[in-house]
Amino acid sequence: MKNPGPNYKLIFSDIIDLKHPDKRVACKNLLEKDDLSALDIIKLNTIIFGNSGKDAEIFNQKHRTYSQTDIKQIIEYQKKNKLSNIQVARDFKMSRNTISKWKKNYAE
Repeated sequence: MKNPGPNYKLIFSDIIDLKHPDKRVACKNLLEKDDLSALDIIKLNTIIFGNSGKDAEIFNQKHRTYSQTDIKQIIEYQKKNKLSNIQVARDFKMSRNTISKWKKNYAE
């Protein structure tokens, strides 16, 4: 049996209820989704906690993982907004080489 991983909807709902009830309206659409993608989790985290310091950002980026679905969403985001690899990398705080590698492996 595969481990389903953390229940991010429950985690973020609890954080909002306990510490940031004023941000429930801003997070409502994301929390109503059936499945949260990595991009949704990043958006929720930014809405609730804002931008973190540089050291925390570097630490968090080293521990992010993306599923194939997430990678394809990022590539679609790039196509839809007509962005370069550098611009997408800056938006998602990752290496432009990662974006390039993903495009080679996952672009249709």
